[in-house]
Amino acid sequence: MHALDTTTLQRLEALAQDARARAYAPYSQFRVGAALLVADGTVFAGANVENASYSMTICAERVAVAQAVAQGHRELRALVIAGDAPTLSPCGACRQVLAEFGDDELLVAFPHEGELTTMRLGELLPIGFHGAALGVASAAWPA
Repeated sequence: MHALDTTTLQRLEALAQDARARAYAPYSQFRVGAALLVADGTVFAGANVENASYSMTICAERVAVAQAVAQGHRELRALVIAGDAPTLSPCGACRQVLAEFGDDELLVAFPHEGELTTMRLGELLPIGFHGAALGVASAAWPA
C-alpha cells in the first residue's frame, strides 16, 4: 500500500477521534484514540487506558493492535491516531509493537502542528528490532 485515498483517511481519522472520546485518562487528562486498518479492510479502534500505577498504562495504538491480533489479524496496513495535542506521534513502545505486525510500508498518520501527517513506519522506526534477529519469523519479518 503506497497511500490512503482521502475517503479512507478521513474515515480512519473520524474513528480515531471517536475512540479518543472514550479514552480512560483520569490522571493525565490526555486522551488518545487510534484506528487501525488491516489487510481485509477491517478497522479496529483503540483508546489509551491509564492506571494509577503509571507503568501499567496502555497506549491507544497497542489497544488497537491487540484487538486486531485477538481477532486473528496479523497484516496491518494503516494506523491513524488522534489526541489532545496539535502534535502527537506514536511512542517508541508503540512503534516497536507496530513493527512486529506491520512492515516498513505500514502507513501511520498523526497530527503534526495541527495537520494530519502520513509517514511509513520505516521512517518512524528506521532500525526496529525484529524476530529475524532472534532467528524467528514474525508476521512482518521472515527469519
